[in-house]
Amino acid sequence: MAKEKTDPNKVEIAKQQSRLLRGTIDETLKNAELECFGEDDQQLLKFHGSYQQDDRDLRKLRRDEGLGKAYSYMLRIVLPGGQITNSQYIDLDRMADEFANGSIRLTTRQAVQFHGVIKGELRETIRQINQSLMTTLAACGDVCRNVMATAAPLKDPVHTAIRETANKVAAELKPATKAYHEIWVEGERQLTSQEAIPEIEPLYGETYLPRKYKVGVTIQGDNQIDIYSYDCGLIGIVENGQLIGWNVVAGGGLGMSHGRPNTYAQIADKIGFVAVENGVAATRVIATIYRDFGNRFDRKQARLKYLVDKMGIDAFREEFKQRCEFDVHPPRELPDVSNEDWMGKHDQRDGKFFYGVFVENGRIKDTDDVKLRTAFLKIITQLGCSATITAQQSILFNDLTESQIVELESILKEHQVPLLHEISNSRRYSMACPAMPTCGLAVAESERVMPDLITEIGNCLESLGLDDAQLTIRMTGCPNGCARPYTADIALVGRRPGVYHLFVGGRLAGDRMADLYAADVKIEETIETLMPLLTSFAETRNPGEGLGDFYQRILGRTEARRRLTGKETPTINEVLPKLVQIEA
Repeated sequence: MAKEKTDPNKVEIAKQQSRLLRGTIDETLKNAELECFGEDDQQLLKFHGSYQQDDRDLRKLRRDEGLGKAYSYMLRIVLPGGQITNSQYIDLDRMADEFANGSIRLTTRQAVQFHGVIKGELRETIRQINQSLMTTLAACGDVCRNVMATAAPLKDPVHTAIRETANKVAAELKPATKAYHEIWVEGERQLTSQEAIPEIEPLYGETYLPRKYKVGVTIQGDNQIDIYSYDCGLIGIVENGQLIGWNVVAGGGLGMSHGRPNTYAQIADKIGFVAVENGVAATRVIATIYRDFGNRFDRKQARLKYLVDKMGIDAFREEFKQRCEFDVHPPRELPDVSNEDWMGKHDQRDGKFFYGVFVENGRIKDTDDVKLRTAFLKIITQLGCSATITAQQSILFNDLTESQIVELESILKEHQVPLLHEISNSRRYSMACPAMPTCGLAVAESERVMPDLITEIGNCLESLGLDDAQLTIRMTGCPNGCARPYTADIALVGRRPGVYHLFVGGRLAGDRMADLYAADVKIEETIETLMPLLTSFAETRNPGEGLGDFYQRILGRTEARRRLTGKETPTINEVLPKLVQIEA
């Protein structure tokens, strides 16, 4: 067993010495001879919304030519609940060309990312983002990240309250340091390392949180945002059409590390029920527990889920109750969970409509075949609508009339953007993280190979008569789980180039963990590996049953596996024929 770490890790030291996130970022920005930031400043940059990256496709070539890495920067823009005004979208489209790689990347957490920003234009890009009344502050780093909310822009009191609460949580948990505006926006005089810090962080303190803190807000029965995968969530309880309070959940998280069994994905647990007016405060209380007791020695063990498990859920609940200055009641019972992606036309409940358009893997760009970015800009400028990013990396265009819906669909057709009926279920419910060539953590491809893989899986499902089945297929280039693979029906998690762990058994509702179905599968062997399960699913599934539900009914039983094979973890081919025969 590895020796437990007892000294603060390097990131904790960097935060403590940063003078509330200043570090030497400004000096490096001003020094044109420096191609990149130092190790400590790279950690601090995350709090400001940026990751230092390089083009991994060029690494070998540049190394052979005696050159250093081709550095660039990813910028992430905070958009609570994924809400974007008309003018903000127009500005994002412009900046995609002016500063980034010509694309807008919608994330699985309802934010926007730019890739390919160079160091010399980093400050100006962030300044213009702020001019557009957006920010990159706290988009990354050991703080509360972009606060998510169910995307539907329904104009009823409950959904309005959901959006307002997400904005309030974001404001409540925002870092107080002036460093961000000093460096990127206002250009005020920078403090030297000898000068005292003129302000404090009343919530976070000088070392902020042990790791990231993800929060979401949704309504009972609607898990479009996969709220059980977050550190903290508020689930709105509704009675007689009125929001009466929140079920608070905590301890979710889908990141893990290959080869480290003490890291794992986990869904959140119920903590308690609080009144409507105390929901925002509840998210802050949980943040303070995490701040005070989280692991600051081993970042692999620093997420809130590990603290919940270490304390025990009962002790964590008790600590939460003791810190709350309001009543905490037992969690309320919840209805069955659904996951509506809101694609296509929907009534907005105020006389207008919104329209969801699928964006494959969240990448808004023009290709030779599909002019997606051009189409979206024309929709925004011509129809004057706002937009909302969904947790599935797609987009909703809001506040439309009946005639504008017709016009919108005409624009999509004009630019060869597929309409909803032209998209298979396997593609519609798929997601992939960016991975290669920009992400420094990726060990395998994801976004670039996912479209072809989905085509193969879709063809397989169609041949089996399963093209009507709703199932989530997700892919990540590493085990950190940015595309939320561990709650999907089918997921591929990168192990090394071209090789993936294959997970099965989650579901579209996002409230159940998948199992490791097959280890170290070559991408070209994915269909062959899944075929026994898919064939049995086609032949013996119950009416309306999802793939993950079928898997859990037929295969998700450890005792049955032992009884049938004598092994704790037999292969799928050993178990499947016998279990299907028994179930029949």
